[in-house]
Amino acid sequence: MAITTLDANTALIVIDLQHGIVSLPTAQDTRPVIEKCAQLVGAFRNAQLPVVLVNVAGGAPGRTEQPRRSGELPANWATLIPEMAPQAGDITVTKHSWGAFSNTPLHDELQQRGVTQVIVVGVATSIGVESTARQAYELGYNVTLAVDAMADLAAETHVNSIERIFPRLGETGTTADVLAQVNAR
Repeated sequence: MAITTLDANTALIVIDLQHGIVSLPTAQDTRPVIEKCAQLVGAFRNAQLPVVLVNVAGGAPGRTEQPRRSGELPANWATLIPEMAPQAGDITVTKHSWGAFSNTPLHDELQQRGVTQVIVVGVATSIGVESTARQAYELGYNVTLAVDAMADLAAETHVNSIERIFPRLGETGTTADVLAQVNAR
């Protein structure tokens, strides 16, 4: 786990810190994850670096073996939690699949800002975070993952993403590692 540098135009992407997702039973306590994500958001805003706040408001179509949730979702299910309230200049993205780049304007928004690197954090590690990191890598971004700023529904999938998948997509480290890089600018 080593974060070597942050590009001059690095964006923070926060995945699915919304009421419906953070209320799910996760293997890791989401409170410290939310605190770390809030620290990162504050540092990126202070450094005038792009902050992307992503929520999910549905799922991709298609058959799966795992049953999908049926019925209507609570009214505030897709609403970002107060700690992630968008501010002027933030990019907000609503996705309808696991990854934040699929069928959204995110890539275009980042390209317009000259972004070459993304830091990806949020919930769930092996779903939204991993899918977004994979898509970013495939689009040519330098990818960094603050592994203490994410949680998953199952401990084993969280560990698999961190230990096996993320090192193949980019660099991994802690929130403190990212903050040190942002504050050194």
